[in-house]
Formats: sequence, C-alpha cells, structure tokens
Amino acid sequence: MHFTLTYTYASDYLEKREAVRPIHLRYAWAAADRGELVLGGAVGDPPAEGLLVFDVPDAAAVEAFAEADPYVLKGVVQSWRVEPWTTVVGPTAATPVRPDAE
Repeated sequence: MHFTLTYTYASDYLEKREAVRPIHLRYAWAAADRGELVLGGAVGDPPAEGLLVFDVPDAAAVEAFAEADPYVLKGVVQSWRVEPWTTVVGPTAATPVRPDAE
C-alpha cells in the first residue's frame, strides 16, 4: 500500500538543513534501499514542504520513519502528516484500474 508523508518545513529551512542534510539523506536512502521509500524531495521554489512516497504495509512504518528522521529531530521540519494514497494508474499502482476493464 502507498502512503504519502508531507513535511512542512521551518521558515528558516534552507539554513537549518545544511548541518543535517547529509545525515537525513543517508537515513532516507537506507529506507529506499529497503524498498520502503519510493520517492522523496522538496516541493516548491523556494521549498516550503517535502513530499515522500512510501510503499509499506501500514502507516505505522511511515510514522516511525518520520519520528526518527534527523530533519524532524533537529527542527528542520515544523510538522508532518501521513496519509494513505490509493494509487490506481501506473506500473506500480497498488490497485490498478483500467477504464476498459470496468
């Protein structure tokens, strides 16, 4: 099942992230290497949010990721939320729906 993790960055995100970014990226890549984190990155220019997409059995895995993420622990992230994402289109959609099949 897919889940989104949305981070709202602190107003001084660009300054705060510098010291923590290498540790955060190692942490995120470890989740990607395990097959849990599908995609992740900053949204906006300048960035105001981060969006991470997970493919895991339940929301608890995403919540555990966020709670231990160096960005969260060091205040780079002001708040975060986890939402289930019903994916229906694309080669890795969890519940593919094709119009010709309906």
